[in-house]
Amino acid sequence: MATDNPRREARTFEDLVAEGVAVPTEGWDFSWFEGRASEERPSWGYAVSLADRLGRATAALDIQTGGGEVLDFALGRAGRTPALTAATEHWPPNVAKATALLRPHGTVVVAAPEDAPLPFADAAFDLVSSRHPVTPHWSEIARVLQPGGTYLAQHVGPRSVFELVEHFLGPLPPEQSAGRDPERERAGAEAAGLRVVDLRAERLRVEFHDIAAVVHFLRKVVWMVPDFTVEAYESRLRSLHERIEAEGPFVAHSTRHPFELRKPRRP
Repeated sequence: MATDNPRREARTFEDLVAEGVAVPTEGWDFSWFEGRASEERPSWGYAVSLADRLGRATAALDIQTGGGEVLDFALGRAGRTPALTAATEHWPPNVAKATALLRPHGTVVVAAPEDAPLPFADAAFDLVSSRHPVTPHWSEIARVLQPGGTYLAQHVGPRSVFELVEHFLGPLPPEQSAGRDPERERAGAEAAGLRVVDLRAERLRVEFHDIAAVVHFLRKVVWMVPDFTVEAYESRLRSLHERIEAEGPFVAHSTRHPFELRKPRRP
């Protein structure tokens, strides 16, 4: 009998792993995961909030834009593009994808390393945004913001999806899993002269329904298990596959926190 989801027809471990390996990883479009994995959405609606701010901005910069998908959505929803709109991205496949996606909005995509100074003048933007930056460079964000300008972002919090990470790597020492703490980020932002307007945190349910989703996720979000390959982790993948088949979806939890910062009009 035919299934209503053709992706579910091949259930062997080998077929599912091959499917997860075959999916392209560039960009931040997660539509492939529909029906195979899910993540509870944060309550604050980052992309919609960004659209609202873009509708009022005159010069906007999106840092570490990935494939440009979130900025593309927000600009489309805003119904207008600020007079100056730019984005940065470091990974060449994403630079190409973001350029093609954002060019119709008049947005310039600049290839820039994540750990280098931003290639823009002081006080160039009244809005700086970022969704899931690897590391926020507060001094650079403060430098390119105009006095009175806003940094609007959604950051990944500590120990995000660590149930999955520790399945592959084993229990991690506290110092290795304490990064991306929102209070440390608050301190860093304030040390750079930025004022915190909004900072919250939520823990969100994540479900992986098959091993293909796990393979694709770890290939796409490369910092989770940095040395991940199917060959290196075949036994851990197989045991997780058997667990999902026997017990149902593997459950983990992501952590997210929104940041809204303001650069004071006077020092």
